Amino acid sequence: MKQVTILGPCFNEEDNINLFLDRAIAATATIPDIEFRFLIIDNCSTDNTVALVKQRCAVDPRIMLIVNNRNFGHIRSPYHGLLEAPGDAVICLATDLQDPPELIAELVDGWQKGFKAVMLVKPRAESNSLMEPFRKAYYRFLNKISDAPLINDATGAGLYDRAMLDELRKIRDPYPYFRGLVGELGFPVKKIVFEQPGRHAGITKNNWYTLYDIAMLGIVKHSRVPLRIMVFGGFFVAIVSFLIALGYMLYKLLFWSSFSVGVAPLIIGLFVFGGLQLMMVGLLGEYVATILMHVRGMPLVTERERINFPGQKKTEGEQS
Repeated sequence: MKQVTILGPCFNEEDNINLFLDRAIAATATIPDIEFRFLIIDNCSTDNTVALVKQRCAVDPRIMLIVNNRNFGHIRSPYHGLLEAPGDAVICLATDLQDPPELIAELVDGWQKGFKAVMLVKPRAESNSLMEPFRKAYYRFLNKISDAPLINDATGAGLYDRAMLDELRKIRDPYPYFRGLVGELGFPVKKIVFEQPGRHAGITKNNWYTLYDIAMLGIVKHSRVPLRIMVFGGFFVAIVSFLIALGYMLYKLLFWSSFSVGVAPLIIGLFVFGGLQLMMVGLLGEYVATILMHVRGMPLVTERERINFPGQKKTEGEQS
């Protein structure tokens, strides 16, 4: 019998976690010939989330738990859960219920038809409508400059076959842009379009900085176009600067006594080129920082404990 794990990454989701598990269990109960397990990877929550999941683990051995030593961020923790989850496939869904567990049957159906990845795609979302134009523009921009085709409006949620997960494990990326890796691997992907609801309870953990982090990660991990723009932009600015300097020199030679350059062009040019240089150096720094993360070879996360994993011997700490 095939085995599929439902993965739910979480951080401070005490108001959502039980309902997420209830709805996921109910959604899988009607799917025949597949054994389902449920893995919650907790990113060192400071509320009652871990205690609630441990209560569920004690009464249902199908529910597994990983607790991280600290908050490793919204990128590394879910990716670690994907790589550690057992089974022939893994379904990753947000525990805030913005990825409805009722879509599990449709995800499994796409997998059974031969797709190695079945991804949820949201043309628009109920919440945060002010971000929609920026999100759409970013995805389309990234798709145009990326070295590999990406799926527009994908949330990262979906089903991923063991063959794909094994390839991801070989990459050993310490800070991945997951949607970009899916495109890089080139496995056939089925898209399921859905309207993403708002959070069931609580507040989002994302802010402008985390959104910027994701956006820059997608660019520097999967496109060399910004680097090429720097090179060609440097050549262009150098040529234009040379022509302007040549023009000023000729004009000065022809009108030596009456032509005065003044300081205004110098100040404007200084600030314009200074701003461009800062922007380019900052973008180059993003690439260097990405290289540094790879060179350091740090693990995705370190775990405090795990519960109910296949073949695991229970300890007193796990039973609490």
